[in-house]
Amino acid sequence: MAKPHGSTSIAMRETEHEPFWRRLFARSGFGYAALDARGRIVDANTAFLRPFAVTAASELPDFTACVSPSDRAVLALAMRPSVAEQAPWEIRLQRPDGEEFWVLASFIEPPSLSETSPGPALIVQTLDIDERKRNALELAERESRWNHALESAGQGVWDHDFARGDLFYSRQWRAIRGLQPDDPVEASLDAWIRSVHPDDQAHVLAQIARQETGEAAFSIFSYRERHRDGRWVWIESRGAVVEYGPDGRPSRIAGTDTDITERKEAEERLAQMSRRLELALDISRIGVFEVNLRTNEVRWDDRMIEMYGLTQAPDNATWERTLHPEDAPRALARVSDGILHGRDFANEFRIVRGDGEIRHIRGRAAPYVDMTGVPRLIGANWDATDDVRLQEELKRARDLAEARNEQLEAARARIEYTALHDHLTGLPNRRYLDAAIEGAAQDARQAGSRLAVLHIDLDRFKEINDTLGHVAGDRMLVHAAKVLGELKGPDDFVARIGGDEFVFVSAGSAGRNLAMLAEAIVEAMRKPVTFNGHICRFGASVGIASQSGAAIDARQLLVNADLALYRAKNRGRSRHEFFTSDFQAQIIVNKQTADDILSGIEQRRFLPWYQPQFCARTLDIFGVETLARWDHPTRGILTPDAFLKIAEDLDCVAMIDRTVLEASLADFAEWERLGLGIGKISANVSSKRLHDPELAHSLRTLDIRPKSLSFELLESIFLDDCDRTVLENLAEMRKLGIDIEIDDFGTGHASIVSLMKLRPRRLKIDRQLVKPVVRSPGQRKLVGTIVEIGRSLNIEVIAEGVETPAHIAIMRDLGCDILQGYALARPMPAAAIPGFVERQEWRVHAGNAHDLQNEIRRAISH
Repeated sequence: MAKPHGSTSIAMRETEHEPFWRRLFARSGFGYAALDARGRIVDANTAFLRPFAVTAASELPDFTACVSPSDRAVLALAMRPSVAEQAPWEIRLQRPDGEEFWVLASFIEPPSLSETSPGPALIVQTLDIDERKRNALELAERESRWNHALESAGQGVWDHDFARGDLFYSRQWRAIRGLQPDDPVEASLDAWIRSVHPDDQAHVLAQIARQETGEAAFSIFSYRERHRDGRWVWIESRGAVVEYGPDGRPSRIAGTDTDITERKEAEERLAQMSRRLELALDISRIGVFEVNLRTNEVRWDDRMIEMYGLTQAPDNATWERTLHPEDAPRALARVSDGILHGRDFANEFRIVRGDGEIRHIRGRAAPYVDMTGVPRLIGANWDATDDVRLQEELKRARDLAEARNEQLEAARARIEYTALHDHLTGLPNRRYLDAAIEGAAQDARQAGSRLAVLHIDLDRFKEINDTLGHVAGDRMLVHAAKVLGELKGPDDFVARIGGDEFVFVSAGSAGRNLAMLAEAIVEAMRKPVTFNGHICRFGASVGIASQSGAAIDARQLLVNADLALYRAKNRGRSRHEFFTSDFQAQIIVNKQTADDILSGIEQRRFLPWYQPQFCARTLDIFGVETLARWDHPTRGILTPDAFLKIAEDLDCVAMIDRTVLEASLADFAEWERLGLGIGKISANVSSKRLHDPELAHSLRTLDIRPKSLSFELLESIFLDDCDRTVLENLAEMRKLGIDIEIDDFGTGHASIVSLMKLRPRRLKIDRQLVKPVVRSPGQRKLVGTIVEIGRSLNIEVIAEGVETPAHIAIMRDLGCDILQGYALARPMPAAAIPGFVERQEWRVHAGNAHDLQNEIRRAISH
């Protein structure tokens, strides 16, 4: 048989005894090799041998050795009979010189043939895929490098293939938005655009339209998109058209997204810093310049141009031309020296402005080299003319002062005397006292003697000053200084420390009776003094403190004497009081009480008690008045007279009032829930709190239902000339639905006009006026008049101090609207209110109508 043209079979004898499988594979274009049971290559066609660069199978080792070591583990699996004739395997074969090449290998177990000679154990079929495989691996490697590069650069890749409807988003693209790799991405533009910042949506839609219409083959734009955690991230999107459809429109657009949030924030910080710097330069009127030292090109900002009075842009000779001729050499030398040595420098010189005015300029400059290697000089100038002129004026003044040194010395002595003495009385002042008493204390400590301080305050001095004028007041002060000067001994001195206060210091006073000295001062001050035909009478209160020996503390003596004076004034004036250990103990008690008050505020131990108020006609409960109580940890429940004065000194009354008010509002809400029928609560407001500008803000933070709360203002602080803060606070109370009540009416000095101006909701008649109505017709008439005034102004009237059934009947008959007092109810804690209301005990205590009428008749007959 002739060999077909182009056959690639191994040249071998074709006899009718040649094995069938050899004749079958000799002409195949695939590579074939026959393996025996030990894996040796017993035969192979040319297509198999050619990649190995050999001509006979005998030149090859066992098949396993022909396989790359990297793929031998796979080979063991592929050659197992159980998996024979399965899908081909991609493996690498190895030439004798060690070079590897890729093939697609199939392992075939030949069928048993009825031939005399046994066939091969396994046939290997190969297809050379080396070039294709290497191209694929190279492409994968390049793609991997690009992916790694994009990932490391923080860029997310997106690819929109509109023709195939394929939208791809890389893992980094998702990470920028806080998405997980398997999270779905909203493909609809209408849905996605809602995640874009509202201010950027129009801009983004316009850019996308330019891409999709082909108007821009490549585009870059930035926008803000909502991150998964809710914050906004800045994204810079770069996109390009990579494929076009038959209609010439883009069919595929790909690009990258980069998170530029940090860059945007840095740009914003830089912009803010630039704005602040520009503002600072504008405010300080500092001009900035820059010079290119290589080209001599100069740049001046507008402040520099204005400072130098230029009308055209500056050039490299402008600055030198404007220098004052006398200052030019020195100023130019400073610049040259600074540039030569490469360090910053200061300069000061005069310029001649374009309008001819001479100005003094100060500046600082520094040479540097920019990023391109160009040497530059940057600096700032500011106009120091006013400062220089001021310094010149100061120098002239200093020269004049030095020339008149002797006159100044005399003036200094007079000033020193004036600084240490009161100009009116000629007595030493507080400054002199502070220095002199320390010296006297030191002398007394060394001598072991006693040092006494008498703090003196003139009584009724203000009345003289207000009625007869300041001249009369000054005359009384001079008189008081003369009296004290006549009473002081050789070791004493007297000082006026301000207003109508004097200090009498008695040194070495062991043998002197301080009480007699104080009485002498009081008696002398009581004597009348004539001024312009008027008889002026005033007095003096004296506080005395003394110490002796090494324990003398001058400053403490002054404090103790002041405390003793405070006690003397509180006990009736025109008298003296000594500072004693008992007095000191009282101070300690007050200090402990003050500490307890502050602790009580922190522990919320100040709480409201309530005294109910009743309708005068029906005796139904109308409301309650809130009364502050202190739940002291050791002394029990205390009323305000035990703590109010000290709380006022601590300036914490407002805090106590707020604590009590908050608690009372909570109690009132509970009573409403229980349906007790209590219509309102009322609370006192001090004068100081009424003048507090923060009162309105404090009230707005509370949950106050309109018409449920009334504030009681003492008539003593309710004046016709309320200041603006008080009026604003009252107006704010009305806006919040808080009623205004006037407390203790009839004891102060509120006028009808002021009542009409304030328009309170209620008047509360003071108990001092209510108590006598049982036995005094005149008092009943007075109370009736107050009721008529309230009724005429449409103001409800509350009577407090209702202590007997007769009071109930009389105040009701006089027309009072509301009653409050011990005859009906005493103050009680919040917990007692529900039971009190349910039991209706006040109706029993109030008595029946017959008893009331009899009691009224007996009262009137008396």
